Amino acid sequence: MSEPRVVRLTIPAKPEYIALGRLTLAGISRVQPLPDETLADLKLALTEACTNSVRHAYEDGGGGTVEIVFELGSDRLAVEVVDEGAGFRADEQAAPGEPSESGLGIAIIKALADDFEVTEGDSGGSRLRFAKQLTAES
Repeated sequence: MSEPRVVRLTIPAKPEYIALGRLTLAGISRVQPLPDETLADLKLALTEACTNSVRHAYEDGGGGTVEIVFELGSDRLAVEVVDEGAGFRADEQAAPGEPSESGLGIAIIKALADDFEVTEGDSGGSRLRFAKQLTAES
């Protein structure tokens, strides 16, 4: 198996820049053709992951960045979204019966991805990683 091809994108932690991640995914689909449904699922999962970083990592509005790393292998695409903000724990859920915006976003990503994990970033903050198998049936 060959080494994965890696694309890194660093965006300001502002909602209007999230579309750049989606455009990057569209570009990657020209390198490795993806079924329309798989591409749509990946774009939605990426949007949810970036939105969590933009909304929750830098709540004070002080700025910051979000790094998006795409790792394209022969049979899998992994996406990592990293921020250096306040951090996020996947086990922090709203009280029973109360809606949780970030909980819904995480649930969407888990439903769309084949693999999923949230950890602390190397410099604090959050590191959210998800992957999708790229098979003929994807």
